[in-house]
Amino acid sequence: MSGPTQLFTVIALVSLPTVMFGGYSLLALLRKRTLTAEQRAYFRAGHAHAGVLLVLALVTLQLVAAGGLGATGQWIVSVLLLIGILGQSGGLFLHLLPGRKALAHGVTVGGAVLLAAAMITTAVGVAVA
Repeated sequence: MSGPTQLFTVIALVSLPTVMFGGYSLLALLRKRTLTAEQRAYFRAGHAHAGVLLVLALVTLQLVAAGGLGATGQWIVSVLLLIGILGQSGGLFLHLLPGRKALAHGVTVGGAVLLAAAMITTAVGVAVA
């Protein structure tokens, strides 16, 4: 593994503890009950999505490194994964802001589309390997 897949694997591995710390801070906030039920749900969903998607990214990056995509394809998948994860989970956090439901929905859906593009590109790379 080298190049973009190595770089983005490191980014994902370093990001996982930050997501874990966010989940830990969620527990502290829930104990103090400073969040509404809806805010707790979005906060929990944002952290859950971030963690699961980072693990998905680690698996996907291994497939990309072993697949038939060239360096450009590897960069494309890596960037799509990064921005897609930030969009998908970040959009859930945007739901915490009052009056930003449309923006939050758009960011979440945009992240999902980018992640789907990354998965399809990875599938093509694995198929041609």
